[in-house]
Amino acid sequence: MFETRSQLNSSFEVAATMAAIESLHGTLSMARALVVSGRAIDLAGLDREAARLCAAVACLPGDSGQALLASLHALTHELDLLAGCMPRP
Repeated sequence: MFETRSQLNSSFEVAATMAAIESLHGTLSMARALVVSGRAIDLAGLDREAARLCAAVACLPGDSGQALLASLHALTHELDLLAGCMPRP
């Protein structure tokens, strides 16, 4: 069966958003590895990237964002792990 144009657009938007989630997850994972090894990290821009990702998820049509839930949970878990490794001020 053929997909309609809107289904193709939705699939593309979900795939693009998934790629952004995976990219940010990789960034957080690398940051955590650096912190654990004693290196200083610069988190400038992280809030901007998170805001872009939230906006992208919010703009997904219908319930297509449901496909991203597991990846979003993994992303928040990685963020929690990073926060747990950060030195206290």
